[in-house]
Amino acid sequence: MNTFYEEIKYNDTILAIIVRSGYSSDNAYTFFTNNNDTLQLAYIHHPTGKSVDSHIHNDIKREVYRTKEVVFVKSGILKTDFYNEDMEHICSRILEKGDVVLLSQGGHGFEVVEEVEMIVAKQGPYAGEEDKTRFYP
Repeated sequence: MNTFYEEIKYNDTILAIIVRSGYSSDNAYTFFTNNNDTLQLAYIHHPTGKSVDSHIHNDIKREVYRTKEVVFVKSGILKTDFYNEDMEHICSRILEKGDVVLLSQGGHGFEVVEEVEMIVAKQGPYAGEEDKTRFYP
């Protein structure tokens, strides 16, 4: 098991992908998601002097049926609980400074263990309360 990369699974479904701050690879691109996922997560490693061609992302209509989100922990400690689609608790993990988690399926919850700063990215537009179902395990 790679201690810097973990897939949280329930049956054959990936609920989340955790990439720890210590993750490293000599590969230029390491994608943790597949080409069909509606939110991509990758590790990129380029040497000094490498250039990436300037580009524009083209308008392409995509259909997204579930919001996925990426959480980057800037500082602090965050306990993250993972749930299946039936809202049953699967496991918990502690995320620390520099860790990244892609939340793709099932449910999740957070408990701040130590004051936390995080950056979150997810698909929009935000649909308000229609966007999520809250539950209290």
